[in-house]
Amino acid sequence: MTYLLISLPFVVVALAAAWTGRPRTAAARRRRVVATAIAAGVLVVLTAVFDSLIVGTGIVAYDDARRSGWAIGLAPVEDFLYPLAGVLLLPAVWTLVSRRPAATPLDERADRGGAR
Repeated sequence: MTYLLISLPFVVVALAAAWTGRPRTAAARRRRVVATAIAAGVLVVLTAVFDSLIVGTGIVAYDDARRSGWAIGLAPVEDFLYPLAGVLLLPAVWTLVSRRPAATPLDERADRGGAR
């Protein structure tokens, strides 16, 4: 099994959660896309720098037979899938957990002090 195949299920789950947990309004979706792109850019830079350092110093070694062969610096591209999954998953879970259920007519009456 390759490192890419190990990473793909995490990205698939994160993409599914991001689709399910997307904001309801177009403005909120645009803000989410911009924020996600900025966070992803920062994480890609940090992953490239620090993964290159830990691979270059020998702290972590990869089996070349299990790598895709592509790298950014010394970091294999497979290492970038985990930060990508995290940057997609965290806001999606936040949205799913923080959503309130739609108000029902009984809830509205109770809020106005009506009969329950």
